[in-house]
Amino acid sequence: MISAPARPASPAPTLKGRLDGFFEITKRGTTWATEVRGGVLTFVTMAYIVILNPLILGGTPDVAGHSLQGTQVAAVTALSAGFMTVLFGLIARLPFAFAAGLGINSFLAVSVVQVLTWPEAMGLVVINGLIIVLLAATGLRRLIFNAVPAQLKTAITVGIGLFIAFIGFVDSGFVRSTNLASPPVQLGEAGSIATVPTLIFLLALVIMGVLMARKVKGALLIGIVAATVVAIIVEAIVHVGPSLGGKNPAGWNLTVPQLPTSLVSLPDLSLVGQVDLFGSFGRIGALAAVMLIFTLVFTNFFDAMGSMTGLARSAGLAADDGTFPRLQSALIVEGVGAVVGGATSSSSNTVFVESASGIGEGAKTGFASVITGVLFLLAMFFTPLTQVVPLEVAAAALVVVGSLMVVQIRHIDFSEFSSVLPVFLTIIVMPLTYSIANGIGVGFISWVIIRSLAGKAREISPLLWIVAAGFLVYFARGPIEAVLPH
Repeated sequence: MISAPARPASPAPTLKGRLDGFFEITKRGTTWATEVRGGVLTFVTMAYIVILNPLILGGTPDVAGHSLQGTQVAAVTALSAGFMTVLFGLIARLPFAFAAGLGINSFLAVSVVQVLTWPEAMGLVVINGLIIVLLAATGLRRLIFNAVPAQLKTAITVGIGLFIAFIGFVDSGFVRSTNLASPPVQLGEAGSIATVPTLIFLLALVIMGVLMARKVKGALLIGIVAATVVAIIVEAIVHVGPSLGGKNPAGWNLTVPQLPTSLVSLPDLSLVGQVDLFGSFGRIGALAAVMLIFTLVFTNFFDAMGSMTGLARSAGLAADDGTFPRLQSALIVEGVGAVVGGATSSSSNTVFVESASGIGEGAKTGFASVITGVLFLLAMFFTPLTQVVPLEVAAAALVVVGSLMVVQIRHIDFSEFSSVLPVFLTIIVMPLTYSIANGIGVGFISWVIIRSLAGKAREISPLLWIVAAGFLVYFARGPIEAVLPH
């Protein structure tokens, strides 16, 4: 009997092939170049946090009169953002980037350190993160996620689109406060576009819009680079200068576009580990400390859930019910972001909606997150370079990306009013209150009340009832805190 010839052994996969399989580059219909561009663009649109976070955290004395040093906050902000974004890219393998959340850092600076020291406040952030990790690891966080109706998940995506577009309009000076009860906002300065930074924003918006319409690869990144070059030239000629917190309304909002005098600086990481986990319980009492933790958990929990849902849909990775690949891993890692942020005194790190800029560039995998994270780690040493791109230029990218997210509204069924009003409230409350969590909370509460009174109570998940009740407590936390013993 003649035996069949042995089949040749299949060649061992190359390193590039193994990486392609790990990140699912080919499977998700993307390319390495697209992922790199997306990762770079996400970093460019998020780099402002290295400048803004120190301004929020570094300028506020705590109850003991101690303030965090700005340069130290900048260093740990870049460190934690870089570490968490790389970690998320490798574990969840999704194109979502992490950094210090603007809602929580403002809450810490405005409210928490009025009664606690900075190490005690950061201790509460760590505890908040551990609770979120526990909820995610036990599957409870995913159960809550799955209990949210598809209509509301889509509404969250649309609301986030309007929210980040509104952020872009405000950051650019295109929309400004009137400092009046009515109307609260206005177009530009005194109702007209008369400042150079806002004109640069409009130029960037037009460049990006035309390139996107013509389907040019790297449209947003090209627009940011081109507008930044123009901004540097214009600033060198007319010397607009910084806004100085509103004292110079015609100035640049955050970063004056100019070539840096130095490129490299060594990071000061002294704040790492400066945490007091349980000091807050002794200083203000257990009940008051628990209420602060409750507020942090709700803000962290639902801001991240909403952001992830919107970003996954924007990347084309979400199923019809809003779930996406490695959902539980993503939720666990997001909780770790709060722990890392508290441990480094950079504030809770969470998913940034600005990741949508890289997704708009075509990023679909965790490799884009790895690129973004590495750039944040490098930013610790190249802090001067992060100050080259003006916020007004980055703001244009946010408006474009917001427009891409809003198109998801076509998936919402507007035929039944018992779902129309909760969906509308979810969408509109986010930009108007400058909070993703507020929009989600109002949407959940209105969905439960209106749908149940319309005879559809049996269709509502018991978990959604519980979460809606929790949001009622969240929204009433001010009066509740007022009656607690201090």
